Amino acid sequence: MPTINPTAFQAALITWYDRHHRELPWRVSPRARAAGQKPDPYRIWLSEIMLQQTTVAAVKAYFEKFTARWPSVGDLAAAPEGDVLAQWAGLGYYARARNLHACAKTVSETHDGAFPETAAALKTLPGIGEYTSAAIAAIAFDEPAAVVDGNVERVVTRLAAIGTPLPKAKPQIRSLVAGLTPDRRPGDFAQAMMDLGATICTPTRPACVLCPVRAFCTATKTAEAERFPVKPKKAAVPERRGAAFVALRPDGAVFLRKRPGTGMLGGMSEPPTSDWSARGDGALGPDAAPFEANWQPVGEIEHGFTHFRLTLEVWRAENVRDGSSDGWWSRPEDVASEALPTVMRKVLKAAKVAHPPPREAGGVAKGRKTRP
Repeated sequence: MPTINPTAFQAALITWYDRHHRELPWRVSPRARAAGQKPDPYRIWLSEIMLQQTTVAAVKAYFEKFTARWPSVGDLAAAPEGDVLAQWAGLGYYARARNLHACAKTVSETHDGAFPETAAALKTLPGIGEYTSAAIAAIAFDEPAAVVDGNVERVVTRLAAIGTPLPKAKPQIRSLVAGLTPDRRPGDFAQAMMDLGATICTPTRPACVLCPVRAFCTATKTAEAERFPVKPKKAAVPERRGAAFVALRPDGAVFLRKRPGTGMLGGMSEPPTSDWSARGDGALGPDAAPFEANWQPVGEIEHGFTHFRLTLEVWRAENVRDGSSDGWWSRPEDVASEALPTVMRKVLKAAKVAHPPPREAGGVAKGRKTRP
């Protein structure tokens, strides 16, 4: 691994960040920080949980809605979980929303509404792991923690021309980041590294000529930046099938039910579906319906999850008066506010259920580990 002068690297990167940082709704700008404004740990935590596997562009609107409705961690802790899931609908990875609510309750009830100030203590909270704890500790509390997300991985593998494929290269990357992280302004350094990866050191066609740290970059010198990071060959994605059943009352209300609290899309709402999962197919055809009705096929939808693709047959029945005891009838004007994940909104669209456009989150279903 090539040797990088940490002091020179930090100076070049921070100078660039002070001039070219992204304006983000959860971020305190360098100028504001210099004037004494401190980042709000609640807003930093909320943004970092939302940004897991999701893009900045997709998160902004959700962040604004969440903070408008729940301005503090105590407000979020007091909210019903169903309301939190409904506001989250469309962001994907719904276990994050359940952990988000659980973490808010823990901070409110166990820590008197104040987030712990070290990465080690933050990591004990629900839904907070290695990366998120380091990011909150560095950005909100100025702990010189090594913050490594997908953008940082890309920057560092190019800086050092690390040929070890991910994820095996992660310890080497983390060690290098730890050695570069300064004691002064570690939060700005972490955000500068992320901004560098998002705007300059991009996955394809990186703008190396504009890079503030190109003098330290091995991959730039050999003109092979796009070769890094090295990734293993992708395994084939399993294909799963199932069936979904959209029942409509004469007044246009649609029958919905709540999925089990754990597992895929746990706690979210859905028109009933057969018992599909990442590991196996669900039953197909009208015999799999939750109750008798005049079920008619209306097509299929496809949806990509992280580890598999799902195809659902969509069946529709009109003028249904009785559903089943494990669900409820949602009126047309209420459907948009239900905690429906994107895949279920696709089902309703295929069944031509009238409701506002689905709250898509640009490629969120599959997720992204980098966050441009």
